[in-house]
Amino acid sequence: MSRVGLIVNDGKESAVEAALRIQASLEKAGKTVVRASSSGGMVGFANPDQHMRMLGYNACVPDGFDSSMAFAIVLGGDGTVLSAARQTAPIQVPILTINTGHMGFLAEAYLADIDNALEKVLSMKWTLEERSSLVVSVLRGDQRRWEALCLNEMALHREPLTSMCHFEISIGRHAPVDISADGVILSTPTGSTAYSLSAGGPVISPDCPVLQLTPIAPHSLASRALVFSDAEPVTVFPATPERLMMVVDGSAGCYVWPEDRVLIRRSNHPVKFVRLADHEFFQVLRNKLGWGLPHVAKPDRQ
Repeated sequence: MSRVGLIVNDGKESAVEAALRIQASLEKAGKTVVRASSSGGMVGFANPDQHMRMLGYNACVPDGFDSSMAFAIVLGGDGTVLSAARQTAPIQVPILTINTGHMGFLAEAYLADIDNALEKVLSMKWTLEERSSLVVSVLRGDQRRWEALCLNEMALHREPLTSMCHFEISIGRHAPVDISADGVILSTPTGSTAYSLSAGGPVISPDCPVLQLTPIAPHSLASRALVFSDAEPVTVFPATPERLMMVVDGSAGCYVWPEDRVLIRRSNHPVKFVRLADHEFFQVLRNKLGWGLPHVAKPDRQ
């Protein structure tokens, strides 16, 4: 346990200040710290005229990071965690997430808890929770034109979003389905509390080995969210003559043309989260989203 990673949102002053403090503590404990910016995991949006990204998802792993690391500490908000997932999952390095943002839905600890969190992680008083991730690839014939790792969701829609488009979707061995909607979202259980939830999809416990297909403003009332085994690869064929926009985890994406297809499959590299205490998912829903809180009538004010 001599090498530890430190992934920092360099755009947040509080994260940068906390990183200096954490690095000093780790080095005092005899650890070698390898620091990286979370920006390395933000694939970004491809140029519309040159949208190919031939590199595989392994390209996001920072220099100096490898599977020998005991863990990596991530400082930032939920967007930073999504970026760090792309940087660490390919080499299976667990991440301890410390929130410096707002919601912190994916956070394990907060800035006020840094000393306690470091004490626990250095004394090996932690467990691992694995979250499934997806490999999202844009293919044209046999050529891979773009690829990224995804922890939350892939969304495919037309520009502007208010225009309806058509999709032919093939799920594993099952018969293909046709969906007319403003777009479609393919999400993991982790992503079920993000964009998919806003589009009317259900919340899925992260230990369920499933994927979720959610239409965005579907044309037919019969087109509802569908949950199915994550062992099934999904191929989306755009049946619309105009180009579509694909967005992965809100921070990566590219244009998808009529001759392209999008392949989504479960990654062999889950994202590993360091847990310092029992991670009770329903309690997280209650604390972060207000799910299951009792409804209490407020008295009228005279």
